[in-house]
Amino acid sequence: MAYVPYGYTITEGIVTIDEKAADQVRVFFEKYISGLSLAVAGEQAGIQKTHSSMGLILKNVNYLGNDVYPAIIDKETFDKAEEVRSNRAKDLGRIAELAAFSAPPPIERFKMKKSEGKLPDAPIARAEYLYSLIESEV
Repeated sequence: MAYVPYGYTITEGIVTIDEKAADQVRVFFEKYISGLSLAVAGEQAGIQKTHSSMGLILKNVNYLGNDVYPAIIDKETFDKAEEVRSNRAKDLGRIAELAAFSAPPPIERFKMKKSEGKLPDAPIARAEYLYSLIESEV
């Protein structure tokens, strides 16, 4: 059986809008944009889904309409919900790029001279040369 997003139904082989569920999706988007959490916005809209399912509804571009799905949400509402979701993720530190910047810099315990020329090809000779560049421990 094919997955049909919440708010839609299949009638005679064609995806159509389930008006009651579509109204709940619209209310969910409005409540989420107004500041409610995914779970609370979904609950107040009357959608009984898990937190992750509510997140999937929020990100589902099919609600904008395409060749298969009729539109339930306008682009302005969808984009605003995505902006709110993205801002909340950043505020909560859930964006991987931001987490990478919060890592402390590595601790340097020694100072090295610059290498002069090409490194030796042999692994042992290369290691000996690199160790010879150590000037002092910090």
